[in-house]
Amino acid sequence: MSAPRLRELEQLHDILDRLGDEARVEVLTRVEHRGQRLPVHGVVLGSTDRTLPTLALVGGVHGLERIGAQVVLAYLHTLVELLRWDEVMQRSLERARIVFVPLVNPVGTLLRTRANGAGVDLMRNAPPHPDGRASFLVGGQQLSPRLPWYMGAPETPMQRESEALCRFIERELFEAPLAIAIDVHSGFGFEDRLWFPYARTRRPFPNLAEIYALERLLDETLPNHVYRLEPQARNYTVHGDLWDYLHDRHADRLADGGDGAARVFLPLTLEMGSWLWLRKNPRQAFSVLGGFNPMKPHRLRRTLRRHLPLFDFLHRATASPRRWAFPEPPVRERLTAAAFERWYAD
Repeated sequence: MSAPRLRELEQLHDILDRLGDEARVEVLTRVEHRGQRLPVHGVVLGSTDRTLPTLALVGGVHGLERIGAQVVLAYLHTLVELLRWDEVMQRSLERARIVFVPLVNPVGTLLRTRANGAGVDLMRNAPPHPDGRASFLVGGQQLSPRLPWYMGAPETPMQRESEALCRFIERELFEAPLAIAIDVHSGFGFEDRLWFPYARTRRPFPNLAEIYALERLLDETLPNHVYRLEPQARNYTVHGDLWDYLHDRHADRLADGGDGAARVFLPLTLEMGSWLWLRKNPRQAFSVLGGFNPMKPHRLRRTLRRHLPLFDFLHRATASPRRWAFPEPPVRERLTAAAFERWYAD
């Protein structure tokens, strides 16, 4: 019997073949499943200098949310084609790098499950923060892998996929003056949301000024955009969120580094509003993938092109950090106050 095919992995391999020497590609880890060893790839476009501004795109953390990996792959495909002829894009990658982990959870994607092959929800798999206050069940549980949102057993190492993603992000982003990561998901709400940390608590995020400045930049640059930017914790709180963990690791490294360099790390989650797809096509509710992915071909195509302007905007914003990401202290205080009023005053 032939091994099951994983369409997203085949698509990624095709893109990587066409990239050739334009990218640096590595297998971050391999995950065993029924005799197969499925790879988790990391892809780097642009300069080899890790001290340059860097944008990261991540997909496929939850296997049911196949559209997340597909949206990331659609952007990578576009970049492949641009690099063939677009001198502006070629020069921009010399100023700001773009890195990808398009398919973090290949086994879950193959099995059509939210969790990985061990039943662990990778986005609940980081060490819980002692000050975290998670929502019941949805915020992570350690009762059983048979229940959703399983974090893994207490005091066990992180799953291979989670650990590989964290190692890659730390290595490729943490030396940059400005790094933005966007992790693409689906399965919540009627509109597309951009969530920022912290997921574990409703306390204000330390980089409120920078997030608010980014929102203003987005509103001014793309005034007709479709996104609601907000703290993830306004909707529910989570134990073991990988991006909370990575933001804390970045802050710890800054505190211990002692080189005095200003560095900002902004992890974002794009949560595509999949309830809208369900409302337009209620029969999707009877499919295991229907609650998380557009099933009609025209809606799939629309989704695959819908977010490309956002990714292009984020790359441009990453390439020009001095214009918005490092405000002087008085400006930073005003931005922080405005952000607190916007997201936390109630």
